[in-house]
Amino acid sequence: MSAEATKNITFPKELLDEVARLTAQYPEGKQKSALLRILHMAQAHFGWLDAPVMDYVARLLHLQPIEVYEVATFYSMYDTKKPGLVKLEVCQTGPCSIEGADKIIRYIEKKLNIKVGETTSDGIFTLKGVECLGACGYAPMLQCGHQYHEHLTEAKVDELIEQYRKNPKANYMEY
Repeated sequence: MSAEATKNITFPKELLDEVARLTAQYPEGKQKSALLRILHMAQAHFGWLDAPVMDYVARLLHLQPIEVYEVATFYSMYDTKKPGLVKLEVCQTGPCSIEGADKIIRYIEKKLNIKVGETTSDGIFTLKGVECLGACGYAPMLQCGHQYHEHLTEAKVDELIEQYRKNPKANYMEY
């Protein structure tokens, strides 16, 4: 993307007002404290966090771009590559792994012909392995949008994939 094109990245006035409100909650020089929330806003508005969007957030908060990159790439909730319409985020931590998360991931990879971190050629599904989603008692589980799908089996995965293939935005809520 050209330098000129990156200059056109901007939030609408209502989001700029929200950035001002959020950053005003912190002492001068501590605006980085609003970074997680503003990255959520940027991802919701722009669809994902590519380098020009992260650079824009850095400018808004008077940060070095690397400070934004290191946060956006650390947390699995942020997409630094364009995701599919449906993100299947499978928990990979201890309890889910013990209950078969790795088997579920391998099954999804085979079924969709993608690996973790990839998107299907039709742009519908992205598969992500993520850290604890806080549903250890319901393992293995995955999150899709704001919906948790628990006690996964291959049959349940088949149903989910079919459901989301028919309606990729089912069970999604806007921010």
